[in-house]
Amino acid sequence: MRVLVVGGGGREHALTWGLARSPLVTELHVAPGNAGIAQLATCHDVVADDVEQMVKLVDQLAPDLVVVGPEAPLVAGLADRVRAMGVPAFGPGADAARLEGSKAWSKQVMEAGAIPTARAGTFTEVGPAVAFVRELGGRAVVKADGLAAGKGVTVAMEPSAAEQAIRDCLEGGAFGEAGETVVVEELLEGPEVSSFALVAGGQVVHLGLSQDFKRIGDGDTGPNTGGMGAYSPLPFVDRATEGSIEDIAERTVAALGSMGIGYSGLLYTGVMLTADGPKVLEYNCRFGDPETEVIVPRLAGDLANLLMAVATDRPGDAEVVMSADAAVTVVVASGGYPGVYETRVPIDGLDAAAEVPGAVVFHAGTAQADGRVVTAGGRVLSVTGTGASIGEARDHAYAAVARVSFEGMTTRTDIAQAATYREGT
Repeated sequence: MRVLVVGGGGREHALTWGLARSPLVTELHVAPGNAGIAQLATCHDVVADDVEQMVKLVDQLAPDLVVVGPEAPLVAGLADRVRAMGVPAFGPGADAARLEGSKAWSKQVMEAGAIPTARAGTFTEVGPAVAFVRELGGRAVVKADGLAAGKGVTVAMEPSAAEQAIRDCLEGGAFGEAGETVVVEELLEGPEVSSFALVAGGQVVHLGLSQDFKRIGDGDTGPNTGGMGAYSPLPFVDRATEGSIEDIAERTVAALGSMGIGYSGLLYTGVMLTADGPKVLEYNCRFGDPETEVIVPRLAGDLANLLMAVATDRPGDAEVVMSADAAVTVVVASGGYPGVYETRVPIDGLDAAAEVPGAVVFHAGTAQADGRVVTAGGRVLSVTGTGASIGEARDHAYAAVARVSFEGMTTRTDIAQAATYREGT
């Protein structure tokens, strides 16, 4: 099987790593890839969301399977274009990818499926949006409607912060076209979890839960990021609650079906465990990052067979076997992230980190320059540890992180720490 993976971050490195372990895969290509991915696959200098150039690459390589990692090319219809060429594609079409591409539209789907979520309103003018914030009691979540590279959400604990976020979007153009419409939601409280499910032929196959850490600093302090770490499984979620979360994914797929929209690929559901039960925060139309870096290492089966079964609409062949082992990933970021940061900073210790038992280093924002691996993004690495317990997995991850160094390197020291207390490790 010849496989092309679209993307170049930690998520794509984890997917490439999983695919490389499959005996079915004889040739592996990634576009654009990164310095770590290049050790496993042939990389092609094509930007992930350049749909026209990516279609040309698909025509050139004639792969048996295309796996689309990031959201932007999915929302732009890359999976549709690939399937129109007669090539199986893992990822939803543009109509279904609106679940992530438009926060306002996803709310309509939730309403159609009677799916529990935060009370919300959609606005294109500042005045009505600010009035709705007051109606919610002054605390609110303000979301740019479109794709904003994970930066379009503001959790406002007071009216002035919410109003500023609204004005930034609607008047200041902070997120361009993506922020021309905003969704204002009530602020939900409780632990946040991520649910992953494979969807094909109207059927849903669950991959389990993980939890990520969005804020830059220990103790969940500082600004939001794309994610500073994650772990799986979740010892604080009982089977009944997990079943309720799984039901939400199934009802979402059914709601889309009732609207005449089929879904094929990975459905990510971000859920808040409130006092009134699980409520949906958001949907993603692809694997999450950094959660993929803990889900893929826990997959005991053949990833290539699994993704191909979904891409060819054979849900009966998508048999999921998850390892009983735990996985913890710690993101290593550039100094200054999620604000301004330097790139092309040389990274030391990668080989030493890879030698830690039970650890694997996934590259996120890296590149090759003058024979060295250098930084090329805000999130640079996702270092994943696995083990019989969350505590053991965490120890392996941080042992590997300790061997990596570069100027300005930033990490959180408390990823999955509370979970180790829960399991007594």
